[in-house]
Amino acid sequence: MTDNGIRVLTALALLAAAVATVVVGAYGGRRSRTTSDFLVASRAVGARRNAAAISGEYLSAASFLGVAGLVAKYGADALWYPVGFTAGYLGLLMFVAAPLRRSGAYTVPDFAEFRLGSRTARRTAMVVVVVVCLLYLIPQLQGAGLTLNILLGAPVWVGVVVVGAIVVVNVIGGGMRSITFVQAFQYWLKLTAIGIPTIALVAVFFADRPALGEPAPPRVSAATTVEVTTDVVVAVPETIGVEVTGTLDGRPVHDAPFPTAGEHTVSAGSTLYLQAGAATPVVAGAPTTGERWLASGGGFGGPHALYAVFSLIVATFLGVMGLPHVLVRFYTNPDGRSARRTALTVIVLLAVFYLFPLLLGVLARVYVPQLLITGTSDAAVLLLPSAAVGGIAGELFAALVAAGAIAAFLATSSGLLISVAGALSTDVLPGRVRDFRLAAAIGGVLAIGISFAASGLELSRTVGFVFAVAASTLCPLLMLGIWWRGLTPAGAIAGLAVGGVSSGVATSLAVAGVVDDAAGHGWPAAIIGYPAAVTVPLAFATMICVSAATRRTRPTDVSRIFARMHVPERLGMGVERVPRGQ
Repeated sequence: MTDNGIRVLTALALLAAAVATVVVGAYGGRRSRTTSDFLVASRAVGARRNAAAISGEYLSAASFLGVAGLVAKYGADALWYPVGFTAGYLGLLMFVAAPLRRSGAYTVPDFAEFRLGSRTARRTAMVVVVVVCLLYLIPQLQGAGLTLNILLGAPVWVGVVVVGAIVVVNVIGGGMRSITFVQAFQYWLKLTAIGIPTIALVAVFFADRPALGEPAPPRVSAATTVEVTTDVVVAVPETIGVEVTGTLDGRPVHDAPFPTAGEHTVSAGSTLYLQAGAATPVVAGAPTTGERWLASGGGFGGPHALYAVFSLIVATFLGVMGLPHVLVRFYTNPDGRSARRTALTVIVLLAVFYLFPLLLGVLARVYVPQLLITGTSDAAVLLLPSAAVGGIAGELFAALVAAGAIAAFLATSSGLLISVAGALSTDVLPGRVRDFRLAAAIGGVLAIGISFAASGLELSRTVGFVFAVAASTLCPLLMLGIWWRGLTPAGAIAGLAVGGVSSGVATSLAVAGVVDDAAGHGWPAAIIGYPAAVTVPLAFATMICVSAATRRTRPTDVSRIFARMHVPERLGMGVERVPRGQ
């Protein structure tokens, strides 16, 4: 099949996924009328449908593309990403889901006011929710741009604008009621889109029987050309069969071999030529041999490897409890018991899905090792079918994967935009349906604008930073607000501010490239690259200490509030809150 034919097939798959999303959204939102419909689907979503919707929403660009890329690049230590992404729901199941639903709140800021009786605490939580959601939207739209650029050759901004526009239309059209149908449908689409190609690729892998744990580095099976689009430091295990045209270590070269094995800087605009069987250079800090790739303890290419892995575990395990777009879905359950069932079912659905990106990460190191040179390993899932299977079958699998990737961007972006619109419409605007729609449009335009300035970090790394911010802010608020009677408005506000500023500064420095994870040394580089292990305890400690110092301002009706959150609904102590503008 010609390149034009491949692109037509891929474009049709992408179009089909987008049209299906809009149609399902229109069907689901046809009865959306009230503010409650738009914010929480009138609290009428059953456990199984809600679990599929949460899974569809949660499995973002980081899950569909990023996990496989990180496994291909870093090996065993990267397995903590999917483990953390899934295991975080255990904490949500045990500590948050049912009490949060029983609170009767509509949004996280609404919960802050219910628990603390403070408008200032509510406004502070609202700011955090909007910031977390906008940060999380960046990798979703960035992934959409990457997908359309790789598969269709379209400029990156096209994917950003197209996906952003579809999401805004769906959210404005029906709010949470509409998006629930869309996200449940998209979970099964994503599972199909990644599962079928993975099974086929695993069959090819066992037919080829390549070795993964050899001391030797990964090698290309055919002559390969790699275009370098950004400056990159690469580790060169062997110099034979690898040549560079462009700028190498600051010097212009033409068809020149690397002078020695080791680390070298290749500038943007350069081209690497690899002969068949040549050892593949990898981004500095990543394992250069199969043996090191299979071994744990190497971290993610930065200093203090064990700290980085531990900090990632903290961010992913606790960050789930602070993600606004996940939390808001539990408000849609009829009661606390249904919320717990939803969380338990989500764990099962996520565990099934994450098996496939892990396998694709392993296969990517065998069939597309050239992606390890430039660090663009996020593209592995998109390029694997054509590289490993080839022919019309490979192109059909690639088109299916492309449809799943677009579904991932659309589902997560929709949930994030719902959270932004809910927070803005109920805390900044009067809270009517038209205010929700206006807030959704404003949030969508902001997200698209911010995404144009997105960096070249791996998708899962970018999402890891968002999890760190969520774990340092909303997680302490919910955990202490639900389980500790001593939390005061001043303590909550101080903790949100300290956790948000500390994790936000670290994230900004890392995204801006102030400290390069591969080249930086010492604790500052490690903490900036993986801040959660420091910022999460800092946020908890701040909330506890300030609350202890201001214990006289504790809400007087805290016993009644705790009874509403922890007593089963059948005893009749719960009262549903009414959203503003209803």
